[in-house]
Amino acid sequence: MRNLFKKNWINLSIIIAFAVFVAVSFSIDYNPGKSIFKEQFYIFFREMILFLPIMFILIGLGDVWVNREKVEKHIGKDSGLKGIILVIFLSMAQAGPLYGAFPVTYLLCKKGASISNIFIYIGAFCTIKIPMLTFEIGFLGWKFSLLRTLFSLPVIIIIGVVMEKLLKNKSFEVKQP
Repeated sequence: MRNLFKKNWINLSIIIAFAVFVAVSFSIDYNPGKSIFKEQFYIFFREMILFLPIMFILIGLGDVWVNREKVEKHIGKDSGLKGIILVIFLSMAQAGPLYGAFPVTYLLCKKGASISNIFIYIGAFCTIKIPMLTFEIGFLGWKFSLLRTLFSLPVIIIIGVVMEKLLKNKSFEVKQP
């Protein structure tokens, strides 16, 4: 336990400072501090507490149900254009904030997906999720959404390919928790 505190003393100091700031803000009726807690921290924390357990359960089920050979075959190193398309559709179908993509990314990496497909997945998740596109079409119109998607996709694919070239000699071991 002592090593844990020693190793993470900076993070713990920040958490304690935030807690003290919030407590003082409520005790002296300091509205910016109260607003930071109520409108930023509390909403984000509640969202994470509700979202992450469900996400981890789904990732656990995916880890058990999806075998490595299928992932390697469909989105592995030799998957080509088919793998890129599958990863884009997988990312489009998901909902939720960006931190929900990282457990899926871990699972894809663990199951043998190529580095380029992992980067394409993250990029597509950030830019062309179906729930996000529906809001975008509603506010900005379908022409804008179509153009933005058509410009974003090639850039995302190029970034994935470049990252694979840059990282091809690196060893990425996925450690079991």
